Amino acid sequence: MVGSVGIVAAAQLPDGRVSDSFGVNIHFLEPEPGEMEMLAAAGFKWVRADFVWSSMEKKKGEYDFSQADKLFATLDRFKIRAMVVLAYSNPLYDNDLSPHSDQGVTAFAKWAAACAHHFKGRGAMWEIYNEPNNVFWRPQPDPAAYIKLALATAKAIKSAEPNEPVVGPALSGTDGAWMEQIYKSGLLNVLDAITVHPYGDFPPEGRKIHYDGTIALLARYMPKGKHIPVYSGEWGYSSANVPADVQAKYLARMFLTNLANGINLSIWYDWRDDGPDPKNTENNFGLVANEYRKAENPPLKPKPAYEAAKKLMTELDGYRFEKRLKTARDDDYVLQFKKGDERKLAVWTAGASHKAQVATREIQLADEPKYLPLN
Repeated sequence: MVGSVGIVAAAQLPDGRVSDSFGVNIHFLEPEPGEMEMLAAAGFKWVRADFVWSSMEKKKGEYDFSQADKLFATLDRFKIRAMVVLAYSNPLYDNDLSPHSDQGVTAFAKWAAACAHHFKGRGAMWEIYNEPNNVFWRPQPDPAAYIKLALATAKAIKSAEPNEPVVGPALSGTDGAWMEQIYKSGLLNVLDAITVHPYGDFPPEGRKIHYDGTIALLARYMPKGKHIPVYSGEWGYSSANVPADVQAKYLARMFLTNLANGINLSIWYDWRDDGPDPKNTENNFGLVANEYRKAENPPLKPKPAYEAAKKLMTELDGYRFEKRLKTARDDDYVLQFKKGDERKLAVWTAGASHKAQVATREIQLADEPKYLPLN
């Protein structure tokens, strides 16, 4: 039964089309007027949103989904799907620490199953917790405690709604030691995808070695007859750490290289700057500025990264990644995409700008991707 559940859910997972492969983290359940229109206009088909346990279960066994209902009504309107993060603690259980006792774990799992049941069939993907190997697991990271919670939660969701996709562990980085413990635990029998957060201020192409290691380790423990993909569930660059134009170039290169590495879903962190301080790292991961301008159109000021996302998804709408073409230099990237009988290239270099022979023509390669029809 568990194996067949994974196969059913797999039909609901991203299949490599550019138009279904990219999303963005949000920090709201009810958007400002005009906000979701901007997000949808950029081409995003996914958002990653927090469901905070303590805000939905304020009395034991009673759940309030009213705010989340507003989010899903908006997502339905724009045909956007949600990766829902099921998180954190609840003062009703375990002294407001991350759920670890039998009572706390059971309560969290029941709430998660109730979420999946309430929103079943709405295209959601249910992610169990957020960065449990980081400060979000209190009092301190504990892989055994996370595995206990994740197993109970995934089984509860699958028991209630077998066709709802369940993913995790949303690790900070691609921690192999944590991953191997998770794989050995049997959790892969009830997960439909593995999620990691491969942050870093270096150029995005450098994550290939980490993806290769993650995928190779996963293959060693993959349940027979089941395919479990790896997703980049959260990753971005702060324009406090890199210039805004570099943030934009890295966004496009991150999305494109993830596809080339077999990562069929990438969630950019973050949709909107968290604050106005241009020097504060946490304030500047957004694709749009923090200030909401009620009287202006658009109501949120787009940053260059917003325009880069919109351009990529407009140019490659409906295309699938096909292959990376061989080039004379390892730091040149020529990715081939296909839509029906049409083919298009995304080309750039991670090195210095230079001329290069691409397919049948000589072009100037730069650090910003170009999109070229393949004649």
